[in-house]
Amino acid sequence: MQLNDLLKRIPVLEIHGDDTREISELVFDSRKITENSLYIAMRGTVVDGHSFIASSAEKGAKAIVCEEFPENLDEKVTYVKVKDSSKTLGQLASNFFGNPSEKLKLIGVTGTNGKTSVSTLLFDVFRNLGYDSALLSTVEIRVGEKVIPATHTTPDVITINKILAQAVEEGCEFAFMEVSSHGIAQNRIEGLHFKVAGFTNLTHDHLDYHKTFEEYLKTKKRFFDQLEDSAVAITNIDDKNGNVMLQNTKATKRSYALKTMADYHGRLLEVDFNGMLLNFNGKEFWTTLTGKFNVYNLLLVFGIASELGFEQDEILQAISQLKRVSGRFETFKSDGGIFFIVDYAHTPDALENILDSINDIRTKNERLITVFGCGGDRDHSKRPEMGNIATKKSTLAIITSDNPRTEDPAAIIKEIEAGVEPQNFSKYTSIPDRKEAIKMAIKFAEPKDIVLVAGKGHETYQEINGVKHHFDDKETINELWKLMSK
Repeated sequence: MQLNDLLKRIPVLEIHGDDTREISELVFDSRKITENSLYIAMRGTVVDGHSFIASSAEKGAKAIVCEEFPENLDEKVTYVKVKDSSKTLGQLASNFFGNPSEKLKLIGVTGTNGKTSVSTLLFDVFRNLGYDSALLSTVEIRVGEKVIPATHTTPDVITINKILAQAVEEGCEFAFMEVSSHGIAQNRIEGLHFKVAGFTNLTHDHLDYHKTFEEYLKTKKRFFDQLEDSAVAITNIDDKNGNVMLQNTKATKRSYALKTMADYHGRLLEVDFNGMLLNFNGKEFWTTLTGKFNVYNLLLVFGIASELGFEQDEILQAISQLKRVSGRFETFKSDGGIFFIVDYAHTPDALENILDSINDIRTKNERLITVFGCGGDRDHSKRPEMGNIATKKSTLAIITSDNPRTEDPAAIIKEIEAGVEPQNFSKYTSIPDRKEAIKMAIKFAEPKDIVLVAGKGHETYQEINGVKHHFDDKETINELWKLMSK
């Protein structure tokens, strides 16, 4: 593609050199420069990409996009000056891949909890409706039936456009994307055209990255602020930050709720561990998904599909065929009558939601044993809060390791224990080894008891000192149960 075509719709401050050069690839990591590529020099928190402009030219880059021209200009290279390289990369990537987000109906879902579930549920609902779609989530990236391994919460903007271009080529009409606060802050959604944007909720998370809750809220809101007037923004107005998201958006505003009147209103009629009877906008249906948080997730799916022009009866029929998302309130019963639940809940709000959902269903004759921990190198302030929630809402809480990363597991556990109230001291124990903690839960459990293993869900590894070791909660439960029930 010619450089001048790549620069369409991009506010360029200055160009030095030939703008008709053929560009073979976009690169923002100077180590990956190939012949005839375009290097985008971005200022990072640790490294400034401008330091590698000269070496990128030597390696074969034919054009450089930067915020500042270098002192020595190479006449074999074209230099393009822009105000913000990071934001420019998004539009460059869109142009390079033929603006695929304009050829698809792209739906973005953001919020603290539920992003992955809602995106995946939408993908599955649209498959049930007979449409091939693309899915970009933390757990997996899919184009129709093809699965691409997922590496980040939100992939870089070049990868996103590449996947969306593949989706267009495969004949997909819709793409469902999990939009993280990191992705928004790092301009990974720049240049994308969203048809619908959905908001789940906003609670305590990622404060290790955003520093303050206000900063975290502003970052999420930026997603809605950038929407075009042809888009639809749909928000959870039961969440106190739901309406904040829509304050400055040009998009059409829609709402969903269980507690207040909204465009999409839901009611939970019956619930047990096998599923729920729900009422959405006056229509009753059954789903095998369970838990109040899933009522919100499904209501958002219902609202988004409705805004995309589908009949409400056909949407509910497609929803009633859904299976549970891997590692999200995943339940199985042992042959000894113990009920196991594996869930990804790793924030105070998510842990409280899952425990409340279980307590709403159980008859209180069964005991609830919760195994959980907190990730290392992440927000410390949520640890005591989770210790308080788990011990308050469980019969027994076993505090253990999650992904300690570079932190000492014992130090993390100590911070969790700091939140336990005196009246709940007898309701918890600490076992740093996650496998041993699960073993203890199985040993303690009696028939009909419920064992919740929270925090890792779909993950199949445990990260300790920078090394990922194989660890799967579901697999561990099954292995231990077989060994211990012999």
